[in-house]
Amino acid sequence: MSWDVLLLRLPEGITSVQDTPDDCTPPPLGRQQQVLAPVSQAVPDADLSDPTWGDLVGPTWSIELNIGEEDPVDTIMLHIRGSGDDVLTPVFRLAGALGCQVFDCTAGDLITPHGPSGWNAFQEFRDRMIGPSH
Repeated sequence: MSWDVLLLRLPEGITSVQDTPDDCTPPPLGRQQQVLAPVSQAVPDADLSDPTWGDLVGPTWSIELNIGEEDPVDTIMLHIRGSGDDVLTPVFRLAGALGCQVFDCTAGDLITPHGPSGWNAFQEFRDRMIGPSH
């Protein structure tokens, strides 16, 4: 079970998905090699040996980076598992390096580095359903 967030580019000034025009098509992040370079710089410990599916492991969490096979890359889905608020640091580091916003798929809205996210609620839900992760 993972907490999923989507890295995508939205027009300037969009702070909520409710503000997104109906006809909005997010621009791609770039060609795959143009995307992998800033990802490697933002999270140098990420294993990108498979350029379509990276892995990043922290002290109490892991992130799978679903970059996909499409070129150009439209978005990156992050599948986050484990525990600890420090997992948000690489999420926002990646978003900054790629010029992206972070969409919390559970909450259904954009999140910011200093704002609330669904990460803690996800951990509580997961722990109730299947027990704490170790």
